[in-house]
Amino acid sequence: MKTMSATILIDAPPMDVWTVLTDLSRYPEWNPLFREASGQIAAGERIRLRSVHPANGRMMTVKPKIVTAEAGVELRWASSLPGVISGEHSFALSPAGSGTQVVQSESFRGLLVPLSGKILARAEASFAELNEALKKRVEAS
Repeated sequence: MKTMSATILIDAPPMDVWTVLTDLSRYPEWNPLFREASGQIAAGERIRLRSVHPANGRMMTVKPKIVTAEAGVELRWASSLPGVISGEHSFALSPAGSGTQVVQSESFRGLLVPLSGKILARAEASFAELNEALKKRVEAS
């Protein structure tokens, strides 16, 4: 298993961060990783995310299933190519002074993980970019 994460402090309460994070229809306005998104944020639902593939720069679509959707606390989804690779992506929100600490992480499992070093490193860098964009968007609200 390979896990990567990026942490940021946002000067706003967790529910303000949650509101921006879960408004999928507005992702094209601010989100550098997930350029398009749609669906309902509720445990058991599938959402649709379009992003730039870290290896070849092409647009790719994933349809992960929401595992956890606890308002102001955690958003977690999972997707997989059975037997090849699977991932679980999460945003954990916790109060930090008058703001919110956001920990975005993803855990990967499967046969392709050991061969995906450079791709996963680029993905980890994109987490930091997404966190910065989220911070800017929330704090501008």
